Parts: sequence; C-alpha cells; structure tokens
Amino acid sequence: MSQYLQELNAKLADGVARLPETLRRRHSTYLAGKQNPDGGFPGREGESDLYYTGFALRGLAVLDALTPEIGERSAVYLRGCMSRQTSVVDFFSFLYACVLVQASTGKDVLVDAPSDWPDRVASMLGTFRTPDNGYNKSPGAASGSTYHTFLMGLCFELLGRSLPNPAEVLAFVQARRRDDGGYVEVSAMRRSGTNPTAAGLGLLQLIHGRTLMKAEAEPTIEYLAQMPSMEGGLRANDRIPLADALSTFTGCWTLFQLEAIDRINARQAFRYVQSLELPDGGFLGGVWDEATDVEYTFYGLGSLAILHGS
Repeated sequence: MSQYLQELNAKLADGVARLPETLRRRHSTYLAGKQNPDGGFPGREGESDLYYTGFALRGLAVLDALTPEIGERSAVYLRGCMSRQTSVVDFFSFLYACVLVQASTGKDVLVDAPSDWPDRVASMLGTFRTPDNGYNKSPGAASGSTYHTFLMGLCFELLGRSLPNPAEVLAFVQARRRDDGGYVEVSAMRRSGTNPTAAGLGLLQLIHGRTLMKAEAEPTIEYLAQMPSMEGGLRANDRIPLADALSTFTGCWTLFQLEAIDRINARQAFRYVQSLELPDGGFLGGVWDEATDVEYTFYGLGSLAILHGS
C-alpha cells in the first residue's frame, strides 16, 4: 500500500477505535447494509459504483468492520470492473479497493491479470499527463488538476512505482500555491481552496516523503486556520459561508500532518461533525444536506477520528 495511505489509514483507525462502541457499531451496520447484491456499493441510490465502493470499503476498514464476507462479495464486483475504461478517480478507487479486499480476505483481486499489467497501466496513466506537467481526469486536457495529479501520485504508489518526473510535478504544484498560503485547483484561479490545499500538501509529501518544513508551512497553516465557519467545521474556501464534511476532513487532516490542529477550535469542529450524524448511521454532507451516503460517512468518521482528543 502507498505509504501516504498507510499513514492516513493508521491514524483514522486509531482515532475511530477511541470513539464510543455504539457509534462504531451504528456506522458499521450502516455501511455494510449499503452493499449491493453484486458486491459493490452505490451512491445515494442505484447501481454499484467504483467511487462509492472505494469509500464504503475505506469506511469499513477504519471501523475494523471489513469482514471476509464483505470483502469476498466486493472482490466479485471489482473483478467485473477490470476491463472498464475509467477516470483517474475511479481507477484510484479500484486500486485502493483491491488492496483493502486483499487485506480482509487474503485474496488478490488481480491474481489473474497479465504479469505486465502494472507496466501497461503505468503507461496508460502517462497519457493523462498535461503540458504543464500535471495530470487531469482524462487524456488530452490542456492543463492539470491539483486534485487529479495528487490521485495520480497515489495510483503510482499503489502500483509499486514512483511518480514519474517528480521535479517537474513539484514545479507544477508549487505554481498552484498562492500568496494566501493555500493552493488552487486550476491555474486560472487566484484564491485558494481547502481541498486543493490538502491535495497540494499531499503531493509534496508524495514527492519529498514529508510535509512542508515549519517555516514553509506557516502561511498554509494560517490559511487553513481561517477556514472554520460559525458552525465550527471548515469551509471549501473563504467565499462560502457554510462548512461541509469534505472540507472539514481534508482541512483537519492537513492541519494534523502539519502538527497544527490546535490552530482551530477542535472541540467546536468535533461538535459540528457530530451534528451531521444521523441516529440510524451515516453522515450528511453538511447542515444543508438531506441524505447520507458512504462517502460523507467516511469523511465524518475520519474527521471525528482526527479531532477526538485534540
């Protein structure tokens, strides 16, 4: 598994284990109950989807509730997805799901793949590269996406390979940093966002093997410290009044990595995330949301794990 993902998973699993057993059981039941007969997991309704299957398995894994039975059913679904053409997001979800299934069942979803499959996949991923040395969700894009470049780095790690041309990718991500200390998703943007900042810091960690040095990190810490809303959670950017579960998770994880989670009111953020939890399991995306799904449930659990005891 990717070292970055190992560190993330270990932190979340440790934090979740410290949450009340009733909470853990409630969300384990919720996530397990979302599995479709084909072994995959859906979004808010409908057919199984690789993206949501990845999040459901990640949530079950940090809850220590990814049983061999759930893993076996998921393996069937994942094998059926091997020949599909997918986006970078779905391909990352597929690779990570395969790792989690193998950890829970001991079985390799890719056991019947050709021996040169990783080489062929790595070559295919190279076609997603953009002229500015980033990557985008599909081949032929004019410029790179900070988020998709980060996911691409994780994909190469999951394939047991280093991100190609790291110096050029480093220049790409450095060019996405703005004077406010944060990072932007696309080059034309002038004001940073919480989620691109998390992706930018993640990329730097993949390239350097570490986060920013303290002096370099201070402007980024200061930027993220301004993102909590009146509700206590983190906003996607400083022009949005309301917090959301995704930005709260990515912002808190980034602050934790920078050893600066104390720069926000962690107790207030914790209460915000608790307010998104439903009694029967699952988390909303924000106070404005009306339904739960497995993705936001992962963000909710992850945020509680990071903030608990902070």
